[in-house]
Order: sequence, then C-alpha cells, then structure tokens
Amino acid sequence: MKNCIFCQIVAGKSPCYKVYEDKSFLGFLDIYPRVKGHTLVIPKTHYKWTYDVLEYDKYWLVTLKLTKALQKIFNTDWITHFTYGAIPHAHIHILPRVASISREPSELDIVPPHINFSKEEMQEIAEKISCELKNLS
Repeated sequence: MKNCIFCQIVAGKSPCYKVYEDKSFLGFLDIYPRVKGHTLVIPKTHYKWTYDVLEYDKYWLVTLKLTKALQKIFNTDWITHFTYGAIPHAHIHILPRVASISREPSELDIVPPHINFSKEEMQEIAEKISCELKNLS
C-alpha cells in the first residue's frame, strides 16, 4: 500500500530502528515508545488486521522470539503484548515491563504514556536487541 508507513519501512523508503528481519516479518522499535525497548512486529505483506495474517503461527513465533530477547535484556517482571494501533497495517506491540511499584500491575499499567529517547539511545537499544537475538539463535 503506497500510503502505509509500515509498507514504506518494509520497502526501505522510510527509516526504522530494525531489530529483526526474515523473509516474512520485520521487528523494529516503536518511534513513539511507551517503555524502553518497545518493539513492533509486522508482516512484510500488508494486512490490515493481525488476525488476517496467513502465517499467524509464524508471526507469533517471531513475537515470542523477540519477547524472550527483551525479557533477558531488560530483566522484565512481565511483558505486555497488544495489537491496537493507529496504523492500518497488522502490528504487534511488545512492551518489556519492570515493576516500579510494590503492587500487582493494574489496567492502568498495561499501556503507559509515551516517553522520549534520543536517536543515540534508540540505536543503542536496537543494537542490544539485535545482538541478543543472535545469541538466542
């Protein structure tokens, strides 16, 4: 789709902080992160909804692989996955979470507000994730 930013990223026409790529899927940092390491996983083929992805089992296995890498890098207490987003191209958000409070997470903790990182910090995070994925292989 010509006007889809995720399709433009797949085509190499828009930049991203890439952490994973295979023939069918791409993983990269969200440019509007909600936590450090907030990663998106998309199919390279345009599908509007995640449940429309033909190889959904492989899609979830890629998400799981990234989840395991994020758990290790960020020493997480839990991971939040969600598929909601403003871009009409299937995408799964992976948010590594660390408890900053001494209680169980609540609904309000599931999708925290946006935070900002410098380009250098984003690149450093992406490199850590890419390296960890290579170690897990």
